[in-house]
Order: sequence, then C-alpha cells, then structure tokens
Amino acid sequence: MRLTVIGTGYVGAVHAACMADIGHQVLGVDIDPARIAALTAGRTPFFERGLAGMIKRTVDTGRLRFTTSTAEAARFATTHFVCVGTPPQPGSDAADLRYVEAAVAGLAAHLPGGGDEAVIVVGKSTVPVGTAQRLAGRLGTAADVAWNPEFLREGCAVQDTMRPERIVAGVPTERAEARLREVYAPLTAVGAPFIVTDPATAELVKLASNSFLATKVSFINAMAEICDATGADVLTLAEAMGADPRIGPGSLAPGLGFGGSCLPKDIRAFAARAEELGLGESVAFLRQVDEINTRQRRRTVELAERLVGGSFAGRRVAVLGAAFKPGSDDVRDSPALAVAEAVRVRGAQVRVHDPEAADHARAVHPLLQFAPDVTKTCDRADVVLHLTEWPQYRELDPAALACVVRTPAIVDARHTLDPKAWRAAGWRLCAPGRPRLD
Repeated sequence: MRLTVIGTGYVGAVHAACMADIGHQVLGVDIDPARIAALTAGRTPFFERGLAGMIKRTVDTGRLRFTTSTAEAARFATTHFVCVGTPPQPGSDAADLRYVEAAVAGLAAHLPGGGDEAVIVVGKSTVPVGTAQRLAGRLGTAADVAWNPEFLREGCAVQDTMRPERIVAGVPTERAEARLREVYAPLTAVGAPFIVTDPATAELVKLASNSFLATKVSFINAMAEICDATGADVLTLAEAMGADPRIGPGSLAPGLGFGGSCLPKDIRAFAARAEELGLGESVAFLRQVDEINTRQRRRTVELAERLVGGSFAGRRVAVLGAAFKPGSDDVRDSPALAVAEAVRVRGAQVRVHDPEAADHARAVHPLLQFAPDVTKTCDRADVVLHLTEWPQYRELDPAALACVVRTPAIVDARHTLDPKAWRAAGWRLCAPGRPRLD
C-alpha cells in the first residue's frame, strides 16, 4: 500500500519508518531540505532507540523515500498522514494549528479532482477537539478527514508503534475505516486492538489520556509532600495504592514530575479548549495538576539547598541527567534542566552530564557546564542531583563516586537509586517523600 507522511519530526519519522517496515511504500514529506537529506542518508535528527537502524533498512529496501514536494506526495498516494507539530500559540496555552492547516492546505492544492480511489487525509497530530471537522469543511469532497492519534512514549516510540496497546481510528465514513484497517492490517493480525469511533472522539482520546496520566503523576507527587510532612514513605504508599486494580501502578512513580513536549503542552491546551467551549470549570483541576508538577522542581531545588547548608553560593553541584526522560535526547520542558538552571541562578557552579542530550541541553542553557562522563561531572561536588533516571546512573558505584566528590550528599529525585547501598558507602541520600536516610 502507498502512504505519505507529512511532517518528519518525532511522530512523523517514527510513523514513516514503521509503516515502511511492515511492508508499505512510504513517502515522507517535510519543508526542511536539510532534514530530508539527512533522513535520505539514513540519519535521524534526534535520538530514539531503534529508529536509525529502521530508517536505514527501509530506505535501503526502497520502501521508504523522502521529499520536500507536496505535489509529489499528492501524486504518490491517496492515503496521507499529517504528523506536524502543534506547539502552544505565542502568549497562550491554546494549540497553534498553523502547521496542521498549512500541511492540509498544501496537500489540497495538489489533490486530483475525481479519480478512481478516494483520498483519505489522516491526522496524527495532537489537536483540539473539533479540528477534523473544521478541516473536513475546508476540503469538502476532495478527501475524507480521519483522525488516528499517536500514543508514543519517547524512548519507546518504535516499540509503541509496532506493538501498540490500541489503534484508535476516528473515521467519518466506512471507506475511511476500511482504508485504515488495511494500513494497520499487519499489526491487528498479531493482536493490536482496533477501536473505531468518530473523529471528535479520537481527538479527545489523546488529550484525555494525557490529562489522566498527568493527574496520576501529580497526585502521587502531592502525596509525597504529605509524606515529607508526616514521615511516611511515598514509595510504599504508591506500591500499596497500585495494588488496587481500580487504580493500578502505572504512572504512580513519585519524583521530579513530568516534562517533555507532550504532557505539559497537552493538558494546558486541553484546558484552554475547554474554556473556549465554556466548560473551563469541568477541567479546572488540570491547572492544579500543572502547578503541582511545577512545584516538584522548586521542592527539589530547596531540598538540595538544605543539603549544602542553606545557600548555593560558591557551591559545586553535579547534575545527572538533562533529558526530560531516559531513552531520549529531548530537553523540551525538561524538569532536570529547570532544576539545574534554578540552582545556577542561586549562585552554584553547575556541571551536567547526560549520555544523549548534552548537545541539545548546551544549546538551550549555555551558562551551564557540561562534562563527558560522570566522574568529571562529580569532581569535588558539594551535592549530586540525580534528575533523569538513565539506567547507567542506577549502576554507579557509590563507594567509587564518594572518592570523587567533596561531600557525599545526593538528592535522588527519581527514586531509582538503592538507598542502602549509597548509605553504606557513606552518602547522605535524600529523596522527596521518603523518610530521611541520613
């Protein structure tokens, strides 16, 4: 089957490569010639596990090609996936749909009139509910507009596409449903659930899912604050809560909170859209979810400041992690970098390490220092902040690292270090929501 993928950023590049890998002929489209040249050469513009090899493999087989020409895309296929970004509008939390609208308008200018096969435009971008209906009104009879939201976790995007927990098809017509069933037949054949609904519900599924996940994360972090005040243990609390099948353990991981390009942006855009609909009170709790999440960064800074005697002035602070999550080089709205920058502003000399995201982090925060390995990062540090839960940080030898730092004190803001091992090596270890371990 022949498909186009318009937009070759994070979602588009993954979708294009995976669709080619399951056997389709795919043409990726982007307005950035440098990106198209890199992808054609088999290089990815960002780090995502397994993606570079898949792109190179499918490009080599000829099933995946890239172009800057929307006209070529319109000639190539009758099924077009729109995967462009929807950042916040300048000065607003509402989603900026200019890239979605430009992609659809550019495609519409080249769509053939009539033809033997119906044209289907399939949105994968995260958009406010009602977007598909508005785009369908603009396209008229030139194409059906369906919505097929993505549910990708950065660092696991290839796996999430190839073994999806669900495929949601928001379709306006039976022929659009049939087309999407054909696209995803190789995945549904091995058990992927295929949920059919209308486009508005499909748009809402992504926003509602992200909002619910964000609520769980902020809820357990709010409980961590209660634990700090009472001496209770938030990890045991989360384990006991998660044992209830009505609640489940997923996203009940306390710590520094969520970041990245999806959850913060999406819950704010969802709240903004609800306000446009006159239903702001219905999702007013999302503003509090957002505030709780932001507060975790301030609390981590304050905890670290107490460990160095109440002031960062003249102190050396080592930061382990810059990406917003492990398995990614994405630093957009990274809690780790927000904490590192706040510590620097308070007078500390901050040195950061990240196995993948250092270059991106340096471009965003040029006043922070970066080191190529953990030992150099922690050299003569007064406190170490563990802020992104990369697996290699869990494997550090606390006894060896104690010989490098000036003061063996660490804030485990991600709750993944073994407190007994670190205490045994002489470290003073603190973690939000847990009894003091020193």
